Order: sequence, then structure tokens, then C-alpha cells
Amino acid sequence: MSAVLALVLAACAPGQAGEETLPKPRVGLFTSLPIYWGEGDFGEILDGEAEQNWVRAELETRFELVPLDTLEPDALSGLERVILAQPRALAPSENASFDEWVSQGGRAVILADPMLTRHSHYPIGDRRRPQDVVLLSPIFSHWGVALQFDEGQPEGEREVAWNGRGFPVNLRGRFTEADTGAGDRSCEVDGDGLVARCARGAGEALLFADAALLDWEDSGPLPQARRDALWDLLAPLAADRQSSAN
Repeated sequence: MSAVLALVLAACAPGQAGEETLPKPRVGLFTSLPIYWGEGDFGEILDGEAEQNWVRAELETRFELVPLDTLEPDALSGLERVILAQPRALAPSENASFDEWVSQGGRAVILADPMLTRHSHYPIGDRRRPQDVVLLSPIFSHWGVALQFDEGQPEGEREVAWNGRGFPVNLRGRFTEADTGAGDRSCEVDGDGLVARCARGAGEALLFADAALLDWEDSGPLPQARRDALWDLLAPLAADRQSSAN
């Protein structure tokens, strides 16, 4: 009986129980990539037999993921953090809704690839295929940046340094400052155009001009450097509001 009591007391030790019950931050995920559901036939997805993407497994170690089909106000309601990873083109109402959500304090990380290099089982034209070319020009222009593509760059994954970390890229884009015509320039371009930091009202968005970081189809173990680069990029979402303000 005393042994059982000792086990119960150990399980309820100060600090330990609190750490286990702390809720993870809720993060909306809006993407055309097979991050959340995987890429398989519909039956495999419904049965849970589709192979889980490493990005989802990694994100769920720290976040409670909320898959999003739209960026309309009802979908964004209650969320403070959102990841856009090679999203589909937004409807005009979604552009307005997302901009308003950020302005009211939302935090977003956007991976926008002008030439997606990720392999897909689905042919071009199939609606299940990831967005090959990101189409976010309206909201980027509204924020004062443009995403450009250099057709002369070499193909193949390579590493680009930013913020003290090496990031894998493949046929990356480049952000440049754009003339909005109204002087409403919200973004600061960094890392030779690989990144743009945008401040909108009470919120912020970090734009990244490539999505190759989310690729890993090798049969070997995921490199720690790739995992570290992912969390460095998502740092604006992982930090709590008070510590990020300091």
C-alpha cells in the first residue's frame, strides 16, 4: 500500500504535472502541400494509412495544428498564429480577411515558392497537386513587396545563410520592395531577398521565398540541421507574445 502511495505522490510532484498539462499553442495550417493529410488515395487518408509527413509530426511536438480550408473570418476566428505553406490562390475576400486578421494582432509565417520543386504523385492539372507557382501577389503588393524568380539560377538543393542559420533552398524566389502607390510599405526585405518581415497594425508576418525546407523524401533519418532550420523560421510563432515584445 505504501508503494502505491509513493507512486501517486511522485506523479503529482510540484511542477511535473503542470508541465504535462500545459496546452500547446493552436496554429492554423493553410497549405496545398500534403503536410497534414499526406499524399495518398482518398481511402488511405480516411483509414489513416497514408504515410505521415515529417513536417506535421515535427509541428505537433510543439503546436496543436488546426487545418484550414479557407482564410475567411470564421476560419481565422480564435487563432493567433497561422502557417501558410505554398497556399492556393486566395479569393479577394480571403485577401481582405487575412490582412485584417494580421492587422488585429495575428502572427503568420508564409512559405511562398515561385517554382515548387517538390515531387508529387499527381499530374499537372490535378486539383490534388500542390500549387506549383504561388499566387499571393495581391496581398504581397498590398504589403509593399513583390516576389520575383531568377530563371538563371542553378537547379538543385543548396544552402543559403540567413540569421546565422543555413536554410535549404531549391529554385528560390527573391522579395523586393514594391511601390504600392500609397506609401503603405509594411515589409523590410532581408537575407538577399530570401525573407521579408512585415508589420501590419498589431500583427506581423514573416515571408520566406521558398518551400524546399519542407521537403525530405530520403529514406534516411531527417537531418537535425533541417529540423533546426524549420524551428528558426517558425520562431515568431513559437515565442509567446510577452517574450516576443521584449
